[in-house]
Amino acid sequence: MKRFRFTFLAICMLLTWLGIYDLVLQLRNPEPLRVELRELSSAQPQQEWLSISGGHLDLLKGINMSGTIEIDSFLIPFVEDRSVENPRLWIETREPAIINLLTTYYFKLDNEQKRATYLKEHQDEFFPATTVTGMTADNMIADSNRDKLLELLTSVGIETGEDILFISEGKEPNRYRGPGFLLLSIIGIIRFILWSKKPSKQN
Repeated sequence: MKRFRFTFLAICMLLTWLGIYDLVLQLRNPEPLRVELRELSSAQPQQEWLSISGGHLDLLKGINMSGTIEIDSFLIPFVEDRSVENPRLWIETREPAIINLLTTYYFKLDNEQKRATYLKEHQDEFFPATTVTGMTADNMIADSNRDKLLELLTSVGIETGEDILFISEGKEPNRYRGPGFLLLSIIGIIRFILWSKKPSKQN
């Protein structure tokens, strides 16, 4: 019984840590930080929630993150112009229009002539000027995900470095998760205290 109680307490402490982390994240990111792409070329962003303008998504250099024909996400470089050889900023996107465009280009067209025609007809869509809004987080889970993304870039021959940024498009701070974690942890800690005060049954 004691082992169960202390396991229960450990779970409550974990929920407390997660709740505090999420609340701090929200306080640090009340709204997305608006920044130009060129401003990120030599500096780390001051927030995790960003709205980045002044760049283009280079779809032809995008990487299929699933590695199969059933694609649900791409990793796309966000650059100022096509001459950038080693992009610093990569966008993880699940935008249906982008998925459809790249799926058609790579998997539904069966020869280079058809691909060239399709590319000519949609050339602006393959290098769109846009503003990307999303998040890059600084925690253990995000660090693990970052390592996997770096391995993915390395596996396809792209030079990587510590200054590379990955943005998950469309992601934003969860306004309810932090308070929810803290509420559950408080209820759990109260329950633990009541258990501790209850006399143990004697055999």
